[in-house]
Amino acid sequence: MKRFKLKQLVVLTGLGINVGLVFSQSQSDPSLQITVTGTQEGGQSIMTPSKVLSGSELQDKLGSSLGSTLANELGVSASGFGPGASRPVIRGLEGARVQILENGLSVNDVSSISADHAVASPIQNSRQIEILRGASALMYGSGSSGGLINVVNDRIATTLPQEMTGVVDANYEYANQGKTAAMVVDSSAGPIALHVDTAISNSNDYRIPGYAEQGGPNANWAITPGYPVNVPYSGKLPFSFNDQNNLGVGASYIGDSGYTGVSIERLNHNYGIPSANGGFIQQSQNRYDLQHQTRDPLDGFSAFNFSLSNSNYIHNEFNSDGTPATVWKNNATELRAVLSHLQWMGWKGNFGLQSLTAQLTATDVPTGQSAIVPQTTTNSNALFWVEEGQFGPFKNSVGVRYNYLTQAPNQSSAYAGSGGDTTFSGDTTYNTPSLINRQFNLLSYSAGSLWTFTPGYGTGLSYTVSQRAPNAPELYAYGPHDATATFIIGDPNLQKEISHNLEYTIQKTTGAIQGKVNVYANKFTNYIYGYYTGVLDTTDAFPVVTSQQANATIKGLEAEVTHNWRQSGIGTRLFGDVSQGTFDSGGNLPLQPAPRVGAEVVYEKNQWRTNATFIHAYTQNRLASFEIEPTPSYNLLNAGVSYTEKVGKINWTTYLRLTNLLNQEIRYATTPETVRLYAPQMARSAMIGLKGAF
Repeated sequence: MKRFKLKQLVVLTGLGINVGLVFSQSQSDPSLQITVTGTQEGGQSIMTPSKVLSGSELQDKLGSSLGSTLANELGVSASGFGPGASRPVIRGLEGARVQILENGLSVNDVSSISADHAVASPIQNSRQIEILRGASALMYGSGSSGGLINVVNDRIATTLPQEMTGVVDANYEYANQGKTAAMVVDSSAGPIALHVDTAISNSNDYRIPGYAEQGGPNANWAITPGYPVNVPYSGKLPFSFNDQNNLGVGASYIGDSGYTGVSIERLNHNYGIPSANGGFIQQSQNRYDLQHQTRDPLDGFSAFNFSLSNSNYIHNEFNSDGTPATVWKNNATELRAVLSHLQWMGWKGNFGLQSLTAQLTATDVPTGQSAIVPQTTTNSNALFWVEEGQFGPFKNSVGVRYNYLTQAPNQSSAYAGSGGDTTFSGDTTYNTPSLINRQFNLLSYSAGSLWTFTPGYGTGLSYTVSQRAPNAPELYAYGPHDATATFIIGDPNLQKEISHNLEYTIQKTTGAIQGKVNVYANKFTNYIYGYYTGVLDTTDAFPVVTSQQANATIKGLEAEVTHNWRQSGIGTRLFGDVSQGTFDSGGNLPLQPAPRVGAEVVYEKNQWRTNATFIHAYTQNRLASFEIEPTPSYNLLNAGVSYTEKVGKINWTTYLRLTNLLNQEIRYATTPETVRLYAPQMARSAMIGLKGAF
């Protein structure tokens, strides 16, 4: 990255330092809370989420996917693989390094193993979305070196509603003719709390600014060497449609000593893959959850929490002509048991266990054999212990998690096309991976300290070691993947990936002017990545990509300064982030986000709320050796206005959201080239909606 590109970030960092920054700290609740569902940004301590998106802010930013909703948060980008499949990318890390939770338990879809797979957690009726890092993340998973995202929908109520409450919302969007309707209702019958939520969203292919191809028509990009592709589309982008519906029902028994609740969710999702070849995916999932809490179960302990979920996930992949190609399934059962103790010698915390069993299957429809990966059973059992203590001006956190994980492929599995039909250029040969069982002992730990050197001002340092086991595709993959236009070959001998993250933070959280600066370095041992060999498979002419490991480092800086933020009247926010990922032996990591700076203005008074956000993303020219062409810079301008009026017992809000007002050609550097080179983000658009809350 050239030095002039960091100028704005350096200035922003200086502003943050001058106003005296400090770790987030609530003065309204002196107790040491450790919970996955925080209620304010920064939380009450370094154990709570680093970011909570809720209320009107969530309404302003809510998109068609989890990735698009969080894409402009500090340190967060999006994979942007079309409007249906967009996953969060945190500090240049994606996939298995960013775990997605729903109400504290894994979503258990297959979105972490490929960019074309959507997250199976509907967000239209979510109450809040949380980003967790450091010690708090160790309570929920190993290997999440980027962090965790938790989607909270309150499907299992923990308190008894005093009266029926609910929300209804309907809107229409211009650029894709998108229509969405959503509803949430909470009520009670005696000691039973009841919950129903549903949402239906249908959108057509969206309008794009200019042409689909990066650089205009007839660009003839050759993702496969020697095989240029011309996609001179304009107007509407083929295979950018996105249809989704879901229904969730929950019931809880609320007693004096705790609660017990169950919920059921059904999700259906049909979305396009706007690559040069096109195609679409039909996704569905049934999810069943049980949660229980006992308060004050034993002397010295404040709560016992037990959670259990079962997910039956399936998606069908189709070619552009509607021909069935592949069926993916993932059946998973997960449980968590957590015991929280009262303060002892200045420390308060949780310890518990977590267990997961999942069976992944990918079937090639024409042959009935394994597509890309064999049937693989994953078993994971973990113990964790997380503590926090206040000692004078120092607030400290420690956490440790031990995880024993096994990958067991079905050794009778046969790869589709592996019986001598697959050949490679240059007389190169690649054998199918050995289907051997693997066992991994994973030890992750974290320690951090916050020094409040004066009320409202402070500084802190945290260190986290995260160990991740390779997933099934990284170990056992063998076959062509149309969505990424690659022929993938795994390595069953991969070792565990180890991340060492050191982060220094200074923040200020009192007064009209507040802010924070985060500086971090994340060093990886045995970083797992896809290596482009330069060889092609002769059937599809896809580049051969093999799983390999190398040492790597990601360094970055994030900063923001706010004035009168989240208060009545005018509030402003300046922010920026930059990260750089490199292999220690030389060269850049792939799919790294571009540096960004931005400004946000919100005005709230009486029934009116208006907001505007401007983001400038710089050209990303620090590319991996196999990546094609720098990602162009762009200016994103979004705005919105809403008006709320109470009629009877219902608060009605009419709102207008305007996106990409400058009609810029936006392509994320975190999007793989099969989509990025042929599918810009949506053109200028307007959404009008009506929301009622009672």
